[in-house]
Amino acid sequence: MASYSINKGVNKPAEFKGLQSQYLFIFAGGLLGSFVLFIVLYMAGVNQWVCIFSGVILALLVIWATLLLSKKYGQFGLMKLQANNNFPRRIINRRSIPKLFTKKRKELT
Repeated sequence: MASYSINKGVNKPAEFKGLQSQYLFIFAGGLLGSFVLFIVLYMAGVNQWVCIFSGVILALLVIWATLLLSKKYGQFGLMKLQANNNFPRRIINRRSIPKLFTKKRKELT
């Protein structure tokens, strides 16, 4: 049986076959989702070969996409991309400039 080691040094992320820590979770979740889809299709009565073919195609797609993301964004790239999407591009203030510098008076009712 083949033995695969996870190379983890001091202050280094877990790495397995070129996949770094956050991509390992995406990889495992995608393969688990592919397996669950296979099971659901099989239990629904879909042809066995269609289930196998769709499961293998989806698993290969997950592997390819995960390796592509790892190669493109690197170790912290997805977190940086997500943080960039949460950051507002511009602050919108719809008040006129003179009204920005005047104090509001409390209205008596």
